[in-house]
Amino acid sequence: MPPSSAPLPEDPAALSDVRGAQRGDADAFERLYRAHVGRIHALCLRLTGDRQRAEELTQDAWVRAWEKLDTFRGESGFGTWMHRLTVNCFLVGDRSRRRRSLREELHDELPEPAVEALEEGFTREGRMDLDAAIAKLSPGARTAFVLHEIEGYSHEEIAAMSGVAAATIRAQLFRARKRLMGELER
Repeated sequence: MPPSSAPLPEDPAALSDVRGAQRGDADAFERLYRAHVGRIHALCLRLTGDRQRAEELTQDAWVRAWEKLDTFRGESGFGTWMHRLTVNCFLVGDRSRRRRSLREELHDELPEPAVEALEEGFTREGRMDLDAAIAKLSPGARTAFVLHEIEGYSHEEIAAMSGVAAATIRAQLFRARKRLMGELER
């Protein structure tokens, strides 16, 4: 039995699909897509807090996966590789959006998610669920919260991926937790 820190071996069928897709087999890539798109879309929705941006990010991540499939070496599962690729797509896009925003001398933060997306987060009893509360966080706080609390990355890993100091990540995480507690107590 492998040690608990060793990566789990890839499912033979999935590995076969990965190898087929690496050779250009579109059907094999489609099977990979169907097996992983739900988890990837959920990650994108948590990261962006906006349904439309999540759809775009999901699409961008899969296009990037097709382009970078030859770099998949099988050292981790395809799902793990795809997860990391998606987070990187989000962070690159987020950095680009922030730079563009600064050049245009706009507000430091992106606008809050659309009201319709937030209204979908209310239960019949009128209480807001966690996903809707996360969507209301500022982009930096939302990224810190999702990557740390939901996806399990350390402060240092998030800092390295996002190009933001670990202390800033900790501060954003503190603000996110405080805001979420206030939102969920309503």
